[in-house]
Amino acid sequence: MTTSEYDWWWGKKVNDNIPVLSQEITRPIEKYLQVISSELEIIKQDFEKKSLELGRKIEQLEEEKMRLRLDVNIQKLEAEKLRKGENKAEEDLDSLKIEYKKLRLSIRTAGLGKTSEQ
Repeated sequence: MTTSEYDWWWGKKVNDNIPVLSQEITRPIEKYLQVISSELEIIKQDFEKKSLELGRKIEQLEEEKMRLRLDVNIQKLEAEKLRKGENKAEEDLDSLKIEYKKLRLSIRTAGLGKTSEQ
């Protein structure tokens, strides 16, 4: 003999004693899928937006990188030009020193550097 409570419990028992939910509480699977679909769409749109932003940022960085490379090349050319100018100035100075020494030697040999009192 069983009690009415037991009969009620036994009527609810399904799949190893997991109670069946009433139809009023549960939503159809289509509703759940719609919610998931809209969440996925939002995530997809966010991803595409971020992807576009990052793409633009990459383009800007590439342009900046190109400008910086040009600046570096210009600086290298200017530095090389200065080095060549410095080398030329040093060569000219050395040449002037040699000419000065030759001139002093010529003056001494000609006796022009002596005064009459000496």
